[in-house]
Amino acid sequence: MSEISEEMRRTEVESREWYMAAYAPEGVPTSDHLKLRTVKISLALDSIPDQHLVLETLFISLDPFLRSRMTGREDGLCSPQYNLNEVVSAFGVGKVIRSKDSNFGEGDVVICPFLPVAEYCVLPSQALTTKIDPDAGVPLPEYLSMLGVPGFAAWVGIEVIAGPVKAGSNVFISAAAGAVGMYAGQLAKIKGCRVVGSTGSDEKVKLLKEEFGYDDAFNYHTESDFDAALSKYFPNGIDVYLDNVGGEMLEAVLNHVNHHAKIPLCGMISGYNKVWSEREGVRNLLNLIGKDVKMQGYMVFSYIDRFGDFTKEMESHLKQGKIVSKFKIINGIEKFLESLGSLFTSSNIGKLVIQVK
Repeated sequence: MSEISEEMRRTEVESREWYMAAYAPEGVPTSDHLKLRTVKISLALDSIPDQHLVLETLFISLDPFLRSRMTGREDGLCSPQYNLNEVVSAFGVGKVIRSKDSNFGEGDVVICPFLPVAEYCVLPSQALTTKIDPDAGVPLPEYLSMLGVPGFAAWVGIEVIAGPVKAGSNVFISAAAGAVGMYAGQLAKIKGCRVVGSTGSDEKVKLLKEEFGYDDAFNYHTESDFDAALSKYFPNGIDVYLDNVGGEMLEAVLNHVNHHAKIPLCGMISGYNKVWSEREGVRNLLNLIGKDVKMQGYMVFSYIDRFGDFTKEMESHLKQGKIVSKFKIINGIEKFLESLGSLFTSSNIGKLVIQVK
């Protein structure tokens, strides 16, 4: 890693940070809810507690589940709510610029699952997941994507919840060009499945087929009847459905599942900005009984004991070129609020990451 700059030899730095000013029970959070402020952080070693580090934030991951921590109520995702006036946190990559832990040195690059959305921060060293090997040849954003939460969510869904997936299975992925969907489809293809995805634009349909190896895909904005669309794309029924959207799409899928189909529920982005009573209901759950279907929701941190298996397998796929990634890098921490809102539109492709430094 590069040496710490002279600027970082100062005894104090100014740090911009995003904090929770007010809860947003519904709708996309705005500047009324999330605000940016500037604080000062001391770099003097005698001001840093033992077993703590000062980190300079390099990259912040933007993930839809962050929205569920901003409602002010415990909801379906059971994510702990941010406290008012608290700095919001996300999965991120940072560089150590001060250390009061002998296991970490200045210049180490680390992954943190709860990194404050700030330019600098002081954290207990136990809050970090691992150090990154600078000689591994892996781009840093990849640790927030293929080797991070989205890749892990896709792997758990396909490998664990839906597994063992048999070659020749018919697999459907919603939000297929998103951070989780792009990996889920590729993992299913590696297993020899026929994979179809739904996405929000014709450009993304092309991407799924030409870059991510999907057998077919459709634009859910131009398919007015999801039930008819699934009849067309799955004449032999659906064996595995990785659900990222919920609502109308999930209901339509339940009309096309085969016996013993498996449905990992990874996310339901169609309902994140609504209170539960305003979300679309699913009226045909009876199909789960009649066809012995397994439908299971999951949170990736419940499978953290499998993270080593996941990392080993995904690193192998990465080195062999079996899986590809797509990023959108946003420069500047001031773009956090705007970028968070964009997750709930069809404007993004692949993984959205903020580059702070």
